[in-house]
Amino acid sequence: MILAAVDDMLFRSKIRTTAKLVGVDVVFARTPEEIVRQARTLEPSLVIFDLNSSTVQPIETVTAFKADAGLATVRTLGFVSHVQTELIQSARAAGIDEVMARSAFATGLADILLLAEERDGG
Repeated sequence: MILAAVDDMLFRSKIRTTAKLVGVDVVFARTPEEIVRQARTLEPSLVIFDLNSSTVQPIETVTAFKADAGLATVRTLGFVSHVQTELIQSARAAGIDEVMARSAFATGLADILLLAEERDGG
């Protein structure tokens, strides 16, 4: 199970379509509260964050994950424009496990989803 904290319609559609093609379950959450609640309930193998989202508040949400003993080990991945170096640094400081350029994320999405499922034993 993968949790996607993504509100961009294009990326939501791409994630949903790719997940269906590779047979991976993805649940979407749009608010920090919903992300934390879903992470506790679903115990996802990966939480994907759109680091450009203002609704999702990715930096604050990742900080909350890493400060919470029950969520600290949940693997997190964020995607962002490669030129947004300050945002990338903020995400890393918050404790995100991996940051990828939007283009690399889009290109490698099927492999990202499958690898997360393999790590989860799925």
